[in-house]
Amino acid sequence: MTGRTEASAPPTPAPAPSGHTPGQRAASLERTLDDLVQRLGADDPRSIAARNNLASKYAQIGRRAAAISQFELALQDAVRVFGEDHPQTDVIRENLAWCYGDDSRPADAAAQWEALLRSRTERLGPVAHDTVEARTRLASALRRSGEHEASIAHYQRAIEDAADPAEREKLRVGLSTALNAAGRYEESIRHLRLVLAQRSRRLGARHHDTLVIHHRLGRVYSQAGMHAEAIDALRDAYRHGLTAVGDPEIRMLTFKMRRDLAGAFSAAGRHREAASLF
Repeated sequence: MTGRTEASAPPTPAPAPSGHTPGQRAASLERTLDDLVQRLGADDPRSIAARNNLASKYAQIGRRAAAISQFELALQDAVRVFGEDHPQTDVIRENLAWCYGDDSRPADAAAQWEALLRSRTERLGPVAHDTVEARTRLASALRRSGEHEASIAHYQRAIEDAADPAEREKLRVGLSTALNAAGRYEESIRHLRLVLAQRSRRLGARHHDTLVIHHRLGRVYSQAGMHAEAIDALRDAYRHGLTAVGDPEIRMLTFKMRRDLAGAFSAAGRHREAASLF
């Protein structure tokens, strides 16, 4: 799980001795939570923070179901004690959203990101970094849950609101993926071509991040049935990749490019050229 994890005003238990296992550290956090709940009640801010921290530890050690259960309880308590728009509620809700995503529950994650987007828009404004981040995560969760048109709309708005050019470039990649999933290939291609041009200028044609987009562009051409364009894009990407195969990541990428280029040749009826790549 990524994102923010610690709620504000956390409890301060004695540090675990060196050598304690993750499970032992989780057990220590369980005891801290139980002690605070017994002494102060579940609604005390320190108890809420302790529950969030325990849930975060569960998530870190792979106890996903237990993490979700504790995050859900912490969120209920935070909403009741602090309100929907409080920063501490925001932290816990974000942790729960990440955990739902990690648990392959994109629709549940989307519901939390949508609530975060509403709260942050009202509290911080629509163009604040954290607001744009919530919209971006919402767009991604909607795409993974099959809500492609809603995902596209949020990606488009995030691109408008994002202040950082590098962030807008990443958002265009996400938008192209959502457009592709919706079968809107020409629009997807347009955004990928724009990102490819930007990365080629900034990083060079042989940089890994540029080649990833060049490869993706070729694949979308193939999905759109644009065989000649797919061959041109994949062949150019493959040639650039071959000049940089000393990089292990690029070497693995060139294997995929070669496979997809062979597939594009085959789809275009150019079987001899396809066979030469196998």
